[in-house]
Amino acid sequence: MRVVVKFGGTSLGNGARVTRAADSIAQAIENGHEVAVVASAMGSTTDDLLDDINYEAEDADRAEIVSMGERTSVRMLKGALAARGIEADFFEPGSEGWPIITDEYGEVDVDETKKRAGALGGQLGDVVPVITGFLAQDHQGNVTTLGRGGSDTSAVMLGKYMDADEVVIVTDVEGVMTGDPRVVEGARNVGEITVDELRSLSFRGAEVVAPSALSYKGADLGVRVVHYQHDDLLTGGTSIEGEFQNLIDLQEERLACVTVAGRAIRNSPGILADLAAALGDEGINIDANSSGMDSITFYVDAEDAEDAEALLHDEVVDGEALSSVTVEDDIAVVRVTGSDLPNQPGIVKRAIDPVSEAHIHLYDVITSATSVSVFVPWEDREQTLRLVQNEF
Repeated sequence: MRVVVKFGGTSLGNGARVTRAADSIAQAIENGHEVAVVASAMGSTTDDLLDDINYEAEDADRAEIVSMGERTSVRMLKGALAARGIEADFFEPGSEGWPIITDEYGEVDVDETKKRAGALGGQLGDVVPVITGFLAQDHQGNVTTLGRGGSDTSAVMLGKYMDADEVVIVTDVEGVMTGDPRVVEGARNVGEITVDELRSLSFRGAEVVAPSALSYKGADLGVRVVHYQHDDLLTGGTSIEGEFQNLIDLQEERLACVTVAGRAIRNSPGILADLAAALGDEGINIDANSSGMDSITFYVDAEDAEDAEALLHDEVVDGEALSSVTVEDDIAVVRVTGSDLPNQPGIVKRAIDPVSEAHIHLYDVITSATSVSVFVPWEDREQTLRLVQNEF
């Protein structure tokens, strides 16, 4: 099996951990696997270097300075592997055969990177490449970077372009947890999670795998997150399943929006949960919801609208926080779903501008980490779909 292993800063935090990392690589090789390694800066080196730049440094100088952490890590790992009799070589920007190339806009040059990574993958039977994570190189040979979490991006990107079977992210957590173990008592490891679930968590604060990395994961490329103390790189931890689907689709079913108003909503903890529970207890599915300072809107199947109105009216009558409920029928939703939406500035504007310019009424725009949903009148659904498709 061909594996790309990425060691995070904590897993290379000192000499003992570098030794442990080298032992785990050696074990995988002894078991007959081809291994490429991506290394982050040791410990907090990158943050420390950034903190020490207390002057107005040019981008090129800043990139060269922060690259020193990764440059040190690959030399340490290469040396530890050589001490175990393993043929290894380190790769950094400027090295012959360096794989990750960016264009004049700082974006990855896919064609050139794919070609170089493929060539490097062809050497795996003879040598273990130890590659600096986070770093790239432009066509003029200048050091560039892949942004925060760039080492994860380096690993999954190279895994894709080197035709690897699996990418292993070695970090200081036991994989994806049911909650932050520093906050939630009894948090446990999640054995499997989808890319969509993980990306949504990542964009809302979960620090497991950088969101930018997941866009490179294909259906046939495994990605696993393991703790650095788990010496077997190919077992345990959390397996990340699936791949992102880039879609623009029109939901076939008519929706209705049921809106509950009340001036006290903003100061009523649990009100959203109570209203949603009232619908859920009667088997009414909530397609989406949005809230404001004094209202909460639920989008439900049109055929459930009357029942939903009646149920929520009971909540209005029984409580003091709510004043009224109303229903709007015949609503359609067009959704833009994609892996790289959060990295595209102005994505919401691109989705709604053509709709607005066509004088189509917008009931709502609801966003998540991977989607933009546009709610419009049912009679305008086909035109809305065409407008959004043309934009993207």
